[in-house]
Amino acid sequence: MANEQIESSGWVLYPIGSKPRWTLSFFLGFQHYLTMFGATVSIPLIVGGAMGFPPDQLAILIGTVFFASGIATLFQQFFGNKLPIVQGGSFSFLGPTFAIIGMVQAQGGNWQMAIQNVAAAIMFASIFEIVIGYSGAIGKIKKFIGPLVIGPTIAMIGLALFETGAPFMSGNWVISIITLVSLILFSQVYSRRSRFFLLFPVISAIAVGWICAVIGTLTGWIPAGNPANLTSAFQNIAAAPWFTIKPLIPFKWGFPTNTSLLVAGSFGMLAAYLASMVESIGDYHSCAKISEAPPPTERMISKGIGAEGIGCLVAGILQSGSGTTSYSENIGAMGITRVASRRVIRCGAIIMLIIPVLGKIGAVFASLPGPVVGAMYVGLFGLIAAVGLSNLQYVNLNNSRNLFVLGLALFSGLSVRVAFQQNPISWGAIGTVSGTLGMILQTILTTAMAVSALVAIVLDNSLPGATRKERGLTYWEREATEEAWAKAEAEWEQMKEGEERKLEGFESVQK
Repeated sequence: MANEQIESSGWVLYPIGSKPRWTLSFFLGFQHYLTMFGATVSIPLIVGGAMGFPPDQLAILIGTVFFASGIATLFQQFFGNKLPIVQGGSFSFLGPTFAIIGMVQAQGGNWQMAIQNVAAAIMFASIFEIVIGYSGAIGKIKKFIGPLVIGPTIAMIGLALFETGAPFMSGNWVISIITLVSLILFSQVYSRRSRFFLLFPVISAIAVGWICAVIGTLTGWIPAGNPANLTSAFQNIAAAPWFTIKPLIPFKWGFPTNTSLLVAGSFGMLAAYLASMVESIGDYHSCAKISEAPPPTERMISKGIGAEGIGCLVAGILQSGSGTTSYSENIGAMGITRVASRRVIRCGAIIMLIIPVLGKIGAVFASLPGPVVGAMYVGLFGLIAAVGLSNLQYVNLNNSRNLFVLGLALFSGLSVRVAFQQNPISWGAIGTVSGTLGMILQTILTTAMAVSALVAIVLDNSLPGATRKERGLTYWEREATEEAWAKAEAEWEQMKEGEERKLEGFESVQK
């Protein structure tokens, strides 16, 4: 009965406009840093490996990605949609990136030429996202997007990443299961009895898995070569410098000189931006939903996409090897920790700016084992999928037409991607118009949430058989307004410094 009271009193302990104490905010922000670390660090490892980066330069690339993510997050917080959402490197950019790397290598270019052209393509193509966002064009499509579209799109953000969950865990099942069980116990059992586990279930679970990996490595229980073995990580920590400013330097690896390659790469990179924008719109709704805030308005969506374009421009200037976009992992972390404060996200962004300068500290966090990361993904991405489906509470699911739209959108998102991964579109060289269009279409069709969103938008806005109320649109129209946000902001503004929202029944459970 007490648990029911907790759930009925609200989800969020620290809402968007709350101001937790600064020390607490930095600890909570550090938790967000660790949450995004696994996905973010894998991008420079993949890209740098494909380009042939030397080990010492790869370490700089990793620091650059995090520094660019910190800048992009702060820009989104102050000049974007101001939702408590983290910005980081995106896998959406890998397809066009590999195409550019292939063109560079075909011309006999080295890793420096590859990073120059990838960074420049990201930078020039970001102008497209900036214009689409700040012109308000992207916000206009909001009228065609309701819960029946947002639901499967957000769910697909979590479901489509199933390949990074249990497959990562399989590297060492003992370490990963210990981590996952710890996350379950800390977030769902002990969080109802302890304030510490209520706020820090993610970082606590990561610590347990990490410590077990360290013990296993030192005792010899985890053999060399196992993903949970940290022997090489210890060596990297010892070799890392204490301080470095190289990740902060713009154009540190030079400027591209091949104009035709740059133009072709920039057009190909547009595909990544299209997929990224669709994903981000879903993330904005997911973030607002899990934060107990009103749905994002047309203006917020436009400013958010425009701010993401600015973040990508900065990432290109810094030559991070990837554009930035909203991070689903951290939305899942908010759901588990019940903390949705902007101040916490801003503190996390500041940590992202500091860690790349501290070489030794960055190397320590780079030792986070893959099985631990996989366990966290299972919990966080599963929660995101559930949050997406929770939007369907506004839809009449007794209507067969609505069920048809939902089912086809979900299945298409998972199935179409596999078809085009196995049989990629090849309409010619990327330097040609047809080849570039083929790459754009290929990237969209292999992005699960983009496919689900497009299928749901077309079907939900064309098929007869459901009223606007049955489609859940009346709720969207009533809640996604400037007035609703002004009212919510006024309520949050009344909260005092360090004050949290009281969860009815929590104290009785604790006793």
